[in-house]
Amino acid sequence: QVQLVESGGGLVQPGGSLRLSCAPFGIVFTMYTVGWYRQAPGKQRELVAVISSGGSPTYADSVKGRFTISRDNAKKQVYLQMNSLKSDDTGVYYCNANGAFGDNHWGQGTQVTVSS
Repeated sequence: QVQLVESGGGLVQPGGSLRLSCAPFGIVFTMYTVGWYRQAPGKQRELVAVISSGGSPTYADSVKGRFTISRDNAKKQVYLQMNSLKSDDTGVYYCNANGAFGDNHWGQGTQVTVSS
């Protein structure tokens, strides 16, 4: 059974930082593109950042220069370092693992709230 366990969400003031972590279980981690999506209230889920099995990152334009995605294949974890947070970054952040054969898996989501 595949399970993606997320951690690191919370409440932060504008301009602050948070680090999200995701540990996928039940997959061959090195064979998956992994990353983060988010969903704000009343909006569709959108890509934030993903990183390929080879380590190539892709970012949404809205987070470029502020967020950094990384993966540790030895620890089987993916991280999202979020700096200079804005109120528009508020939402539920979901970890995602997408396999080469088309299988797609989601975490349960972690809340990120940026507010003063």
